[in-house]
Parts: sequence; C-alpha cells; structure tokens
Amino acid sequence: MSDGVWAAPGRVNLIGEHTDYNDGFVMPFALPHTTVATVARRDDGVLRLHSADVAGDPVELRVDDLAPAARSGDWTDYPAGVVWALRWGGLAVGGADIHYESTVPTGAGLSSSAAIEVVTALALNDLYALGMDSRDIARMCRRAENVYVGAPTGIMDQMASACCAWGHALHLDTRDLAMRQIPFDLTAHGLELLVVDTRVKHAHSEGAYGKRRAGCEAGAAALGVDALRDVPFDGLDDALARLDDPEVRALVRHIVTENHRVERVIAHLEAGEVRAIGPVLTEGHASLRDDFRVSCPELDLVVDTALTAGALGARMTGGGFGGSAIVLVESSSEHLVTKAVQEAFAARTLDEPRVFTAVPSAGARRVS
Repeated sequence: MSDGVWAAPGRVNLIGEHTDYNDGFVMPFALPHTTVATVARRDDGVLRLHSADVAGDPVELRVDDLAPAARSGDWTDYPAGVVWALRWGGLAVGGADIHYESTVPTGAGLSSSAAIEVVTALALNDLYALGMDSRDIARMCRRAENVYVGAPTGIMDQMASACCAWGHALHLDTRDLAMRQIPFDLTAHGLELLVVDTRVKHAHSEGAYGKRRAGCEAGAAALGVDALRDVPFDGLDDALARLDDPEVRALVRHIVTENHRVERVIAHLEAGEVRAIGPVLTEGHASLRDDFRVSCPELDLVVDTALTAGALGARMTGGGFGGSAIVLVESSSEHLVTKAVQEAFAARTLDEPRVFTAVPSAGARRVS
C-alpha cells in the first residue's frame, strides 16, 4: 500500500553548458520523460529501493548507516544520497519503500540522475512534512550528488527537474538561483527541437569533467574573481591576455562567451525571433568542441550532418563525451534531417541514434 506517487522529469539544456559550476547562466527545460516513484512511508528506519528498470531484488538500507564512505557504487546511491543529505541538513527523515519506473534515457546526458534524486526528495518532503521549497529540494539533491555520489556537478540539472514549467525554458542564475520562466513554444513558429541520443558514452568523461572544473577554478583565481561568471563579455580579451596557460585560457573563453550566448538567446526569444537562436546554438557547439573540448566524433557527426541537411542550428547538450545533441529544425524538414542523421550513423556502422522531439514540460510534481 503506497502513500502516493510522484514524478520528476529529465531535462534538455537549450544553452548555457558547463556554466552552472561557474556561477553562470543556464537555460534548460524539462522533458516529458520522467522518473516516477511510488512511495510508502515506514517508521522502522529502513530504506527499501527497487527499480523496474534494473534487474535484481529490492535493496534494503538502514538510514542511520548511510554515509558517503558506505556508498554502493550503483544506482541506489542517488536516492540513498538524497536521504543522507536531508538528514545531514537536520531534517527528520525516516525510512520508506520506494519503487521507481523511468522513461528518462540513461547515459544520454538528459539528467536521469537528477530525476531520481528530485523525485525522491519531493516525495519525502511531502511524506515527512519537511517544508522545503523547490530550491531547497534542488540544493539537497545537488549535495547528494556532489558529496554522497561523488560527482562534482553544478545545480542546473536538479533545478531544472524541480522548477521547470510547461511550455517554458528556465532562465536560471546559478549564483543566487534567481529564475525566470521564458515562453518557449516552437510549434507556434513552425519549428521543432529534436533530441538526438547518440547512444554512446565515452569512459573518460568523469575524470575529464573534474579536470575542466578545476581548470575553470584556476582561471578564476588567476583573474582575481570569485567565479568566471564575474568576467564580463566586453572584458574578455583583456582577461585572456592575463592568462599564461593556453588550456585555462580556452576554458575561460568558453564560459564567458557561453554566458553571453544565454543572454542572446533570451533576447531573441523575447523579441519573437525564434529562428535566430539557431546560429547561437551552433556557436555554442563550436565552443564546446574547440575550447572546452567535451564533444566527441558522434556528437560532431550529428551537428555537421543536421546543418548540412538544413537544420537552423545544432549543438551537443549535457556534460559531453557522448550523450545527446539538440537540433533546431523547421517542422517541415524534421523527417529529412532525422533521416540524414540516421543514414550518417549507418554509413559509419554506428548504432542507430534515438531521435525524438523535445516538448518543454512540467517540473517535479505529485501525481496521486
């Protein structure tokens, strides 16, 4: 017998990549794909976790024993980490039976980890009357991922899953978590945004992610600012001239120009110039490929093929080294662009990519 059912979505980031851990600007929106949790409160201090998507028996953990040093290294670390983070924060959380079912593609850079974290936190917030708002939930989930799971991510994914609104993209300032919902109705303009899941994930991604984060922090320290968000776009050339390390210089250039791209996309959307965001997306991919060096041959293949086939813009989305790309197309050319990408993968004997239309959807919520 459950006490309720909750859902939290995955996300696509329209623009603003790797800026979140630099106190910068991002612009994600929620996908219709969700992780659904059916939850029953229990008062014996046992956390019982089961997933319809992972083979095996339910996993039972004692909440009093949860600690980063005791993590298991599998999917259960994400919900267990949330319970640990809530208790670390002084919140009275006991046990629970939680059954998960998810339609968020894993390993696709669409934040399946944030979805399971946020749905867990939201359910426990309701069942234990913890009094958290959506920002609190996102903060706790980020701590779970950073400290318990051990992934040095920013807060964008958790904020997107917790806070996005139907038909909108979320303009988020990751420094103070100020946010605005920006209308993002592509259908009204005869457009679609395709997500192309390359179905690849390169093994060096986690270590390379941490290396880039450390490089950004080194750049901020060398420039005497708290974070690279504090380097103004019109002062970029002067800032770059002060940096001796070419790798750090390239990282700084990406972050500063990417924050500026977020502002440009918002200006275009608010002016009704939706097609004009296409070239900005493509610029973002070039920066991620050349300066931040987090793309990969499969992502570049999607972007180059889609643009050749008539797409208005395209870029990788997510952390990189695999995962997904987004492609802005006229609705009338969706089939042509999709077919071109699939044929390009087949010609290189790569697994067929998964392609679907991204629909800006609702954030985390109680279902029943």
